[in-house]
Formats: sequence, structure tokens, C-alpha cells
Amino acid sequence: MINTKSNLKQKYKHIKAILTDVDGVLTDGGMYYSEKGETLKKFNTRDGMAVELLRYHNIPVIFITKEKSKIVLSRGKKLKINDVYIGITKKESLLPKICKKYDLKKNNLAYIGDDINDLQIMKQVGFSATPNDGMEIIKKNSDYICKLKGGEGVLREITDLILDKK
Repeated sequence: MINTKSNLKQKYKHIKAILTDVDGVLTDGGMYYSEKGETLKKFNTRDGMAVELLRYHNIPVIFITKEKSKIVLSRGKKLKINDVYIGITKKESLLPKICKKYDLKKNNLAYIGDDINDLQIMKQVGFSATPNDGMEIIKKNSDYICKLKGGEGVLREITDLILDKK
């Protein structure tokens, strides 16, 4: 999807909440396992600062992941994120609930995703983005392709883009 700078600005200037996938966006997509199961995920501290900056501007961050990960719940708790949804296969099904809770419309939502299971929700929000290493189909359907790869501070890149216009 080709967007001019002015077209992009029109899309993200209305953003009042950011929804994001976790694996491949907030992490590099790697999953470390031991005989006890999932044990490690690497998150970028710049994304943690992004959450703080967004909170200061009253823009909630919402995690939505297909994985059933206690690590994601722990990261959400550490960052004081109120809405962390794990084990969600149809992410777009959460949109009515999120819109109602925050009294927003879909065009007030941004979504950051990297893979095919993010496509439907990305098509329904006001602004969509993907890491530089997102899957090709997601890049073709995103309003914005980040300069950074997943796990390198993608949420911070989007935060800076949006807050620069507020």
C-alpha cells in the first residue's frame, strides 16, 4: 500500500489507542524453550518507554497475541498495561469490546502486526503498521512499514510518529 506523507498524517492523527501483536513486533519472533516449556522472550526497553510516553498522552496500549504466554502477561504487568489478550486467534473479534471500553471508533485505533493472523484486524483499524521484517502480505496491506525490525523498538518508532503529530 503506497501512502503519501499527508495521507499517512490524516490516518494517524486520529489515533487514541495502539493495539499490537507481540511476537515478531515487540520481540524478534524468537521463542526459547527448555524441557519446562517457553522460558524466554527478549523485549526492547525502548518499547517500554513508548508505553510510558503513550500513557502520559492518555493513549492506551493493548497487547493481542495468538500465543498463550505467561511471559507476555508478565511483560504487560511490568508495563502496567491494563489490556493483555493472549490466546486470541481472531484478533479482530476484540475490536467491538475495545471500542466500547474506551469509547472509540475503529478509525481511532492503530494496530501493529507482522504476520498473516494480523491481516484482518489491520484492515479494520484507522492506521496499520508492520516491522521492516514483517511478512510481504502484511507489508502490502500496511499503512506504514517501520524502519526497524521486530524486537528493535517498533512500538517506539510508531509512538514517535504519532506523538510528533499531537
